[in-house]
Parts: sequence; structure tokens; C-alpha cells
Amino acid sequence: MNNVVFIADFFSHELPGGGELNNEELIRIFDDLGYDVEKKNSHLVDTDYIETRSQSLFIVANFMNLSEQAKISLCGKKYLIYEHDHKYLANRNPAAYKNYEAPREKIINYEFYKNAIATVCQSKFHETIVEKNLDLQNIMNVGGNLWSEDTLNFLEEISLQEKREIYSIVDSNIGHKNTFDAVRYCKFNKLEYELIPALEYRHFLERLGANKSLVFLPKTPETLSRIAVEARMMGMNVITNKNLGASKEEWFSLKGHDLIDVMRNKRNEIPKKILRLLK
Repeated sequence: MNNVVFIADFFSHELPGGGELNNEELIRIFDDLGYDVEKKNSHLVDTDYIETRSQSLFIVANFMNLSEQAKISLCGKKYLIYEHDHKYLANRNPAAYKNYEAPREKIINYEFYKNAIATVCQSKFHETIVEKNLDLQNIMNVGGNLWSEDTLNFLEEISLQEKREIYSIVDSNIGHKNTFDAVRYCKFNKLEYELIPALEYRHFLERLGANKSLVFLPKTPETLSRIAVEARMMGMNVITNKNLGASKEEWFSLKGHDLIDVMRNKRNEIPKKILRLLK
């Protein structure tokens, strides 16, 4: 069975977020391995569509726009949830609860998670929080994300460049990314900082990686945090808080070439783990 249907709210050409970029690279790797991958926006998936592809393998990434009927229909098929946050909570923020554990009545989509072959998490931190809230045995961690070889080579080039004694802060209007507290941290500690605005991807990395450190203090649990991993791959220090999933991975102590090699290996490791589950 080499047919894969990849369901997501958005794809990278529509929304170039971290999860979407990761998904796109996974799809590209599957294509290279000879799989016929069909991308489908979640709001376009209905029971008729699912039935016409009943022999396919389904990978469900972000699914906020997936109808309840489609979820019920998928429960009778072979599907895997490639989780990028916490869609078992309406607010998608376990940090709103003590020890990241929500009351039972706050859990949603339970049957959809329960009937999946597996729910794939991005880090040990992510996996622990999902297990704590869902108490299921089908939760697993792949411990990383996917970047193209070209991007990894580009990150390696930046890692070799001399850094300025400046602290990078991502200039984001997304509340949980918490630009406000990052700026306040730098001001309080009398650190010279630079706000990095939204730019074309490689220009953004160049601006970010020109400086010595990244200050990133998310308000909600980052399942991994691509930007923090990219900073480490570019040879930067990362100042963060307890909400960063990547910081709990053993490889986060590495940076530059050593960490880039780990992520190169993930390009083989992660797709193999997912395909093993689906088979």
C-alpha cells in the first residue's frame, strides 16, 4: 500500500509556519521513497472522500477544520496523528492548568486520538504532556523536526560566521510567543537586543543567526520549537523557559555542525518510524 493521504488545515504554500514546513519536508521524503502522497486540506475532507480512499494510509496533521463526521469516518480507517500542538484541548494550551494537566471535562477529540494507530509527538516534553492528559498507550516521540538538505547546508554556513554580541528576539504579534517579556528581559539585564521581523525564510535566518543569542520565552508549551533548534544549529545560545520542548532533548546541548548532523539523521529516522507505524 503506497498511497498516502496527508490531511492538514494548511500547507506550506498557504501558511509557512513551522509545522507546515516540517510537514512539507516529510511529504517530499515520502515522494522520494516512492509513495504516492495526496495533500488534502482538512475542511475539504468528508466521509465520501474518505471512503473513496479507504485503502490509503492517512496522516492527519493539524485538524482544527476537520468535521466531526470526517473524524468518525477516519476512526474506521488506518490513520496516524502527526501532532504539532495540543488539539485534545479547546484552548490548545496545557499551560493553563497545573502541571500541564487539564481536568477530564476539558478533554476533546478523545476518541479520535484513541483510535489512531499512533499520535506522533515532537519531543519528550510534548509526549509527556499528551500522555498525562489522554492516558493512552499509542503516544510516541520522534524527538525532532525535518529540514531540507539545502536548508541544513545554509544553516551550517551561518554557523561558521562570526556573531555579534547582540540578543535576537523574534518580533511577533502572536501573544504566546511573548515578544514583550523577551524585550523586558533584555532591558532588565541591560542587554543589547535586536527585534527580528517576519521576513523571507532565508533572510530571516540570516538576520537571526548574525547574533550571539536568541531570547525566546513562550507562554505556552512549545512542542519542539523550530526557531530554537535553528538558532542552535546556527551556533547561537538560547535563553528560554520551561515551556521549550527542544530544551529537554539530549541533543539540545549540541550546536553548529554537531546538531546539524543530528537533524540530517532525523531525515531518515523520522519517516522510517512513521512508515513502520502505518505498516
